[in-house]
Amino acid sequence: MWEAYTKGFKAWLQLEKSLSDNSVESYLRDIGKLTTYFQATHMMKSPDAVVLEDLQRFLKWLNELGMSATSQARIISGLRSFFKYCLLENIITADPSALLEAPKLSRKLPDVLNLDEIENMLSKIDMSTAEGTRNKAILETMYSSGLRVSEVVNLQISNLYLDVGFIKVTGKGDKERLVPIGGDAVKHIRMYRENVRVHQDVKKGNDDVLFLNKRGSKLSRVMIFYIIKALAGKAGIKKVISPHTFRHSFATHLIEGGADLRAVQEMLGHESITTTEIYTHLDRDFLRSTLQQFHPAFKKG
Repeated sequence: MWEAYTKGFKAWLQLEKSLSDNSVESYLRDIGKLTTYFQATHMMKSPDAVVLEDLQRFLKWLNELGMSATSQARIISGLRSFFKYCLLENIITADPSALLEAPKLSRKLPDVLNLDEIENMLSKIDMSTAEGTRNKAILETMYSSGLRVSEVVNLQISNLYLDVGFIKVTGKGDKERLVPIGGDAVKHIRMYRENVRVHQDVKKGNDDVLFLNKRGSKLSRVMIFYIIKALAGKAGIKKVISPHTFRHSFATHLIEGGADLRAVQEMLGHESITTTEIYTHLDRDFLRSTLQQFHPAFKKG
């Protein structure tokens, strides 16, 4: 019954929305789950007969099957797109998904490195090598300014204002922001530029790229991941570490130190303050020790 509708929906996603094949398949799977539910419950309906209560029962069914809130939220997004298409094509007269509420997503708290762990990792870098000099500059920059890994690999020499302690960063959606950079990072960027980069043969089109690989090209994001994993191993750190860990640590240490949430939002380049607020929930031990130190009800007798 639904084949003709899904065929039209597929064409609409490809032609009108210009979505990739993977995205289109994902949307079609979401609709497939709804029709599977209708079959399983012996209450097959055409799109124009579907009401909000049907979709709510469908979500309850998904929940009982053990599907995560994240997956449920994605399926709801797919259903909304489908019913939007049906509305545009006059297959339905009212959108049953309009008032459908997505399950609340709990934000997974990322692993964070404390200051000792970061210093331990940085101390494992062999500064006698050209690669080590570059890597130290990269990690100091990441921790000092809380950059995304994509922002680090795309950092341009023309956007360094080291004499005044700022760098210009191009973030998500090509949005630019000015970010303060710490003294250690400035020192190591200068060391890298003056002692390593100046001697490299730079590949065409990479003249303004700050951090280069051995072949004189821009570093890949995967390369930064490997550099950090290797250093974490040398430092004996068992936590799940990625380039993003440095960004999380930057934000957490700032907020623990009493930094204003809006200022941190600005530095991280977050569109929404709620994205920044995740960092206020991170270090439970820090919060507890602060309460024990300063709050009368927590002070030990």
